[in-house]
This record gives sequence, structure tokens and C-alpha cells, in this order.
Amino acid sequence: MSRTIQAPRGTFDVLGEQALARERLEADARRILERAGYSRIETPTFEATELFARGVGESTDVVQKEMYTFADDGDQSYTLRPEGTAPVCRAYLEHGMHKLPQPVKLWYLSSFFRRERPQAGRYRQFWQVGAEAIGSDDPAVDAEIVLLLAELLEAVGTKGVRLRIGSLGSPEARVAYREQLQGYLRAHEAELSAEVVSRIDLNPLRAFDADHPGTRRVMERAPRLLDALAPEDAEHFAEVLAFLDAAGLAHEVDTTLVRGLDYYTRTVFEFTSDALGAQSGVGGGGRYDGLIEQIGGPHTPGMGFAAGVERMLMAAGAQPTAPVPLDLYVAYAGASHRAAAFRLAADARRAGHAARLELGGRSLKGQLKQADRSGARYVAILGDEGTSLKDMETGEQRTVEPDTVMHHIRGDL
Repeated sequence: MSRTIQAPRGTFDVLGEQALARERLEADARRILERAGYSRIETPTFEATELFARGVGESTDVVQKEMYTFADDGDQSYTLRPEGTAPVCRAYLEHGMHKLPQPVKLWYLSSFFRRERPQAGRYRQFWQVGAEAIGSDDPAVDAEIVLLLAELLEAVGTKGVRLRIGSLGSPEARVAYREQLQGYLRAHEAELSAEVVSRIDLNPLRAFDADHPGTRRVMERAPRLLDALAPEDAEHFAEVLAFLDAAGLAHEVDTTLVRGLDYYTRTVFEFTSDALGAQSGVGGGGRYDGLIEQIGGPHTPGMGFAAGVERMLMAAGAQPTAPVPLDLYVAYAGASHRAAAFRLAADARRAGHAARLELGGRSLKGQLKQADRSGARYVAILGDEGTSLKDMETGEQRTVEPDTVMHHIRGDL
């Protein structure tokens, strides 16, 4: 016997109740985001590799070792999208959205791909819901993005949610701090992990993310970027926090918070869930005022979030998902009645009813058992003696004309 083919490691199938939970999450996202003025956008599954190399950053783990990249028949390199912000910004430029009233508000729910070690709630193919507000540097935009993700997590039922927020300041203001941090790290190089040491020149801020015990002890005493913000960056951050306070959203200012992508400026934030253990992140984001310029456009501010669908649902736990109610189950006694049964089920669906036809070759007794298991409100039974309609709630059964079945059930549904 040949070996059974299975899904690739780090991927998964979405079945039954999982699909219903995802549909409910998508409906929640659409309701929350579209009433705030965000329109749906979907970008291609793969993009030019250069988009992520320039936009996400050469020094990030995503670009260095996590992307699925391939070449076409020519010399063009493509990459399965590892994140959603850079593609949305590319679409903003390509379709001339700068001509629209700013900020342009967009949201997506898409699959993404990263070559990283699979673990609970983290896969190589995963789904994210995200929102981007492009074209305004108003602190209220930052606060709105944070608040919308908080609303979505609440709607999904994510448990134990906490908000951490900080500011990375502007790239110009970070230069002096970066040099200060690099000097501090080099002075403690012997206590750091090899990975952190290798990143001192490229991306020293990522040392704050390290799990290595020695590195964590060193970073407890490291200088903080929040203490080195330029006055205008500090004012911007203070206004963001004031808006969140006005909305009643609890938050913790985290002086160690960094994000894994190079394009972030000023506001950064992350929502965690106590239900997820050590790998607690469910979603986050920040401001990326230089990203569009990095990919070839004019200076354009932007702010957004992304949240993992699998992570949110895992943190929400098992949620009751009501099955779609079944109005009519069409059974038949004998093959000579199959065509009429098929037509009755089709007519019922065209009339707006949820209707199923017996398709498993069961006996009439087996069909009635299946109708009961399916939760059917009514069962129409086609046989040599005519058409019977059974009310599964009361047990009442009566003979009716085939063309009147819909008339009999319409009043009760």
C-alpha cells in the first residue's frame, strides 16, 4: 500500500466548526472596520521580492531567512507575501490612491507565508486580518487603529488581553540612540547571545526581543529609546495615549517594545493574551511613515495593525457555533421518485429555504434517521402513495400535493 499523502508541515486544513469560527471572525472584522470607514482590499499572493527587501528591511528575520522566494522563467524574483503592509502600500501607489481623500483606509483578511519553526498557533501558512490608514500623521489615526483591533479582539472573545504600547520615534531621532545602544551592547558583548552580537550593527533594537537569559539581564539596564525621543515625537506619543485614555482603553507603556520589521516609526503596539502562554502575541502594529518612500513613492505617513486569525481563535477558546438551520429534508421511497425529489429540493432552495436531498443511498428508515440527525424542521417523503410532509417538532405527518410543500412550510419558518 502506498504512503498516505499529508499536508506539508506548518500548514493545516480548516474543517467544520473551524470554518464557521473563521466566518464569524471575518463578519466581525467587516462590521467593525467598515463602519469606521475601512474598505476591503486583497493583494496578490506573491509579489516582487524587492518589495519586501526594500520595504520590510534586509536586516529582519523575515527577509533574511523566513521568505519563500522563487524565480520565474526570466530573471524576476518573486516571494509569497510574508506580511500585508508592504503589498497594501504598493497598491496604494500603483492605483493612485494619493488622489483620494486622505487618509485612505483599507482592511484585508488574507493568507501569508513564512519559513519559520511551526509551533502552537504559528504556522508556515497562516491568516491575518489587518487594517491600514495611509496618508495622515494625526495621532488620532494611531489611536483609532489600536482601538479597532481592541474591539475586534473583544468581539472574537479573545481572553486575557493586554495592550503594550511604545514609541520608536522618527528615524532621524533614532540615530543618536542607536549609536548609544550599540556602544552599550559592545561593552557587554560577552554576556549576549551570538545572534544578538551578530545584529549589533544591523539591528541593535532587536536585542530587546531576545529570549537568551544573559541578553535579557543586560537589556534590563540598557538605555531606553523613550527617554531619547525628539520633542515632536514625544508630543505625538503623548497625544496617542491621551486619545486611548479618552476612549477608556487600558494600556501599559512598554519601554522595551520593538517590532520585527524595519519600517516602523513612532507608535508601536502589541496585544497579548494570557491564554497563549509564553508565545502570547495575538496582534499589533504601528506607524510606518517612511515605508512608501522606501518602495519608490513620495513621503507618505501610514499606520496599521495585523492580527493572526489562528492566534485570536486559539486565545478565544471553543466558542459555540450554531449550525445552519435545515428547513427541509427531502426523502424518497424508491428510485423512481429521485427526479421529483431532486426537483423539490432545488425548488425549495430557490425559494430561499435551506434544503437537502438524500444522496447517501439510505433506506427510507435510514433517511428519516439522517433527517433527524441533521436537525431538519420538516421532512418531505416522496413515494408511490404521494408526498407526505412530516413536522419533526410535533411528529405530525400529512399527505400534501407536491407543488404545495413550500406553501405548508413557509408559515412556520
